[in-house]
This record gives sequence, structure tokens and C-alpha cells, in this order.
Amino acid sequence: MKPPVRALLFSTLYPSSEKPLHGVFVETRLRELLRCGGIEARVMAPVPWFPSSNRRFGEYARMARTPAREIQHGIDVMHPRYPLLPKVGMTLSPLLLALACVRPMRRLIRDGFDFDLIDAHYFYPDGVAAALLARWLGKPLLITARGSDVNLIAKHALPRRMIRWAAGRANAVIGVSAALVEVLAALGVQRSKLHVLRNGVDLERFTALPCDEMRRALKVEGGPVLLSVGNLVVNKGHDLVIDALALLLPSHPAIRLVVVGHGPELARLQAHADARGVAAHVTFAGAIANDQMAGWYSVADVLVLASSREGWPNVLLEAMACGTPVVATRVGGIPEIITGPHAGVLAQERSATGIAHALSRLLAAPATRAQVRRHAEGFGWGPTSREQASLFNSMRGSTGEVADA
Repeated sequence: MKPPVRALLFSTLYPSSEKPLHGVFVETRLRELLRCGGIEARVMAPVPWFPSSNRRFGEYARMARTPAREIQHGIDVMHPRYPLLPKVGMTLSPLLLALACVRPMRRLIRDGFDFDLIDAHYFYPDGVAAALLARWLGKPLLITARGSDVNLIAKHALPRRMIRWAAGRANAVIGVSAALVEVLAALGVQRSKLHVLRNGVDLERFTALPCDEMRRALKVEGGPVLLSVGNLVVNKGHDLVIDALALLLPSHPAIRLVVVGHGPELARLQAHADARGVAAHVTFAGAIANDQMAGWYSVADVLVLASSREGWPNVLLEAMACGTPVVATRVGGIPEIITGPHAGVLAQERSATGIAHALSRLLAAPATRAQVRRHAEGFGWGPTSREQASLFNSMRGSTGEVADA
């Protein structure tokens, strides 16, 4: 019997005890992979160095409070510090990340975890740093692109060149959707290295809960109830959902919108809802832990995702697994998720009118929760985890370049 493959997951996009919602989709893929058996894993999730843990410094203080090492869901997670320099951070981050992590990686090897490969998530700066580390340590490398790392950051000339170099160094490159793989191919990544490994959905965590009971518990009144989930940032399009709500209000006077998420746009979005005259119909619920989201999906009649860019948005499948259909824009991997009438409706255009029209169509003829759930069941984690395990096994024993650092 072959010994298990030893993988070191490397990413700044990984949850910690201080930031449990940060990169939860990276953690989920690892946890699902480990359930398959035959894989051992450790995680190196660097965080920026900050000198004070005083709470007045907000997010920076949370970075400082992150433990150097912790066990999360039974997985050993290390958080080495790296310097994050203002203004020049984008250019130097890959090198600074790699220099901060090479010694901890060598120490990990000396302590007995001589990993077979580096499993890096997010292409820039993480994937580029991982390519440096793989070269210095002579390890095979797998890099997963997740969306904005290649859709947005790769538009800058220097990061684009570094992404191409890292992809050339990698043994394999993953895109979480077919659309993202095409973006990688257009960047010049060899097609022989490219693999589509979509995110799955946890069909046990996300299941329908009694709607009326959850509405009472969460104090959600009225209906139909729309749900918009995501960081409160411009590209998520929460403002467009608010505009669509205003357009629907005359025909649905009791309609309600619940916005789940946190971020810098909160005050602007609250002001926008007030300006559109719908503030009384909008609830800003704040950030909700992933393991608490099933209740919020279950109170909703529709999940709305109005993003300008996405890789593979997990919220769509999580909502569908709870029996809630979706309305979403035609970006990234979204058309690969909404593939049938029971899943939901793709907006014809990314505008308040386009979203309102799609919502009207869905509300006029909704699928049953059981039909929506059946669609989600076709996106379980099993196939993805098995293919990833096979890819890991194929990489074991590969060699990498060794250089001093």
C-alpha cells in the first residue's frame, strides 16, 4: 500500500481563528479532499506583519493577533509573517512572501513533514511566491486560479509577466471554471497543464430549513425575500440589487432585501437605499459565518448575485442546495452553474433593469425547492476531490529545480 501523498497548501487566502470567514472556500476544498483518504496536508497561510494587536487598529490588529500556529478543523495551520510594504507592495509581495516562508518550510521538512508538493491558491502574489519556493526547495507545484487574480490583477503588465513565469514553473494549473481556464490559456499557459476543478457544495451543511421558522428566528418579515451575499465592495453590485428592488416595489409592495456581508461600501449602500426610497425594505445583516448561512438561504425566495466579475461563486450552489433559486449576471463561471430552468435565471444585462426583469420572470414561475435542490446535487464535492487526489498522485516523485535562497 502506497504511503499518503503529503501536500503543503500555501495561500494568504485561508481562514484563521481571527478571520474565520477569510478564504473559507480554500479551506473547504482541502477538507473535502482529505475526506477521500490517501492525502496528508499541512497549511502555510502567511499574514502581513503588524507591530500592534491593539483593537483600535482594526483589521491590522487582527493580523497581529493571528497565532503563529494553530489547529483548524483538525488541520495544522502555520501563519508566518511577511512584510507588506505600501505603494510597492504589489510588485515586491511575491518575493517578500517567499523569503518569509522558505525557512519555515525548510523547518517543516526537518521536523519530519517532507511534503511531496506545494498546492498554491490564488495566482498573485501567492502563486508566484509558491513558484519561487518550489524552485528553491525542488518541489512539484500546483497553482489554482480563482478569479480576480487572473481576471483583474493580470491586466497589470508586471504581475502578468510574473503570473506567466509561475505558470511555466508549475507542474499543473487549475481553474475553478472552464471560463477561467480559457483566460489562463489566453495568458499563454500551456493547455497541457490546465485542469478545470470546480468548487463543489457541501450538501450536508447546506440543506433547506423550515422557511417560516427561520424567518421568525432571523426576524425577516414580508416577501418575496431577496438575498444578496458577498463582501460590500463595488464589483459585487449590491447597489444594482437595491435599484432592482426599487423597480419591483410597485408590483411587490411587501418585498424585502437582505444583504449579507461586510466591507467598505456599507455606508454608501445604506445611503443609496435611502436615496432610492427603499431603506425600510432593506436589511444589512453584516457578516455571517459560513456554517450559519443555511438559515439565511432558507428564508429567501431568490438569491441575487449582480457581480461584475467572478470565478466560481460558491454562494450560488450553497443557495441552490438549500432549495433557493438564483438570479445572476453572465460573468465568469456563472453560466456553468445556472444550466437549467430549475437553477434560476441569468440576467440578460448587468443593470438594474436587467436584474429586475430576471427577478420578475423567476418570481412569476418559481421552481420548487426540491427541484432546485436536485440541480445542486449535481455539484457535490466527490468528483472534484477524486480528480484532485489523482492529480496529486501523478505529481508525487516529480522533481523541481533547486536553487539557493
